[in-house]
Amino acid sequence: MPVQPSPQALRPAAPPSTALQTVVELTGARPSRELGGLAVTGIEQRSDAVQPGDLFAGLAGARAHGARFAADALERGAVAVLTDPAGAELIGAVEVPVLVHDDPRAVLGELSAAIYGNPSERLQVLGITGTSGKTTTSYLVEAGLAAAGRQTALIGTIETRIGGRRVPSALTTPEAPQLHAMFALMVEQGVEAVVMEVSSHALALGRVDGVRFAVGAFTNLSQDHLDFHADFEDYFAAKRKLFVSEPGAARPVAAQQCVICVDDAWGRRLAREVRGRTPVRTVATAANTTGEDAPDWLALGPSADGAEQIFTAVGPETKVPVRLRLPGSYNIANGLLAIAVCAAAGVDPATAAAALAHVDVPGRMQRVDRGQDFLAVVDYAHKPAAVESVIATLRAYVKDSGGRLAVVVGAGGDRDAGKRPLMGATAARGADLLIITDDNPRGEDPAAIREAIRGGALGIAESERGEVVEIGDRAAAVAAAVDWARPGDVVLVAGKGHETGQEIAGVKYPFDDREVLAEALSRKAKDLTVS
Repeated sequence: MPVQPSPQALRPAAPPSTALQTVVELTGARPSRELGGLAVTGIEQRSDAVQPGDLFAGLAGARAHGARFAADALERGAVAVLTDPAGAELIGAVEVPVLVHDDPRAVLGELSAAIYGNPSERLQVLGITGTSGKTTTSYLVEAGLAAAGRQTALIGTIETRIGGRRVPSALTTPEAPQLHAMFALMVEQGVEAVVMEVSSHALALGRVDGVRFAVGAFTNLSQDHLDFHADFEDYFAAKRKLFVSEPGAARPVAAQQCVICVDDAWGRRLAREVRGRTPVRTVATAANTTGEDAPDWLALGPSADGAEQIFTAVGPETKVPVRLRLPGSYNIANGLLAIAVCAAAGVDPATAAAALAHVDVPGRMQRVDRGQDFLAVVDYAHKPAAVESVIATLRAYVKDSGGRLAVVVGAGGDRDAGKRPLMGATAARGADLLIITDDNPRGEDPAAIREAIRGGALGIAESERGEVVEIGDRAAAVAAAVDWARPGDVVLVAGKGHETGQEIAGVKYPFDDREVLAEALSRKAKDLTVS
């Protein structure tokens, strides 16, 4: 059978060569045969992405063992395989060395870094973690760094960007082999500073092992990913890895400096646990903490100016005005955090603050305008706290306009089911019209997901909630909200933000909330013109 083309790889053009003997010494792996002076120039755990000269990492997976794909990797040019004892049995006798390690994932990050020449040591890597705000804060930080003349790169949920080249992101944080390969490419292309989102999955699964973070930043913590983490403590412990290395930790990734938002109790706890171990600066949007919890950076006098909002960032010997194009109190926290991160990275806060005024973030409170006389917004909010924050922001708008608020929302399948009724309750409490629809059902029954959201919504007393409607077809749900709207109202389509597909029963169909909303607005305008 012919070898299929490899997916696009972001790798250095001139990677270093690493002797297999060095790989053995770095990992303690046991080779199956003489190494014969062999060397590797890359590492990859996806067989279809292997390039000639690679070390193939055959890791145990949730559904299949990667060693089952070793033959494909060898056909593509892998010169050796790293796997565990079970993987070695699956591979059997082959003509290349098989390096056996009891836990290869535990050494994958540091090994990947070494094979690509430890590129993160030649970059200023700034990691942003937290439940909400990672993407927005990352965009803001990158803008501040670029304004200071730094050559930047961005790795995150929406895209990976290296020197202006955009690549869609499949994961918020790539796997270790791809991540270190990208870092090496960035070094090759003259990048100086990298801003990256760091998910709890990445920290728990070792995807960022081997990365030398110059700055780590924390936004907040609220319910999400409890399908993956056992509970909030486990979720917090994963985030904490970016800031604190426990004595004797096998895979330390803690940043050299920390910037932590202390608006919530988790942030205040994290700051206390970090203080004394790592240099830390804290930020807050309200002066409601004292003593040990008093913030180093504070947002003063937030106010709105049309579609923008203004505040003053007050930090150590610093006071700068800030203007944001992004509405919502939570974006004041994101903006302040971004300025503090830029300051930690050596950027003048005034320079960073001036750059923030021009930043838009795809799918985050993104306005869709087709000349209608009401506000239409798409936002990525897909967690209870995020939905609550967005609704609170838009309720302030309708209060001023005398209008009403329609919210279109669903929940993803095969993910944290516990947040579904919470999202329904939150949306019902804040919306005049709640339309429950499908998000990305994935492998679950869409009707069952909607029922869980509906249960939470109808659990709110009728006197305290708006009208609740269920429309499974997402395009039809958006159209219904648009048809309902009248002058001064707001339509919020929440949950998918920048995403351009909808996954149903394992198949991803083209679907972009922004395009669907724009089409519904255009149809309504046309109908009104005709009538």
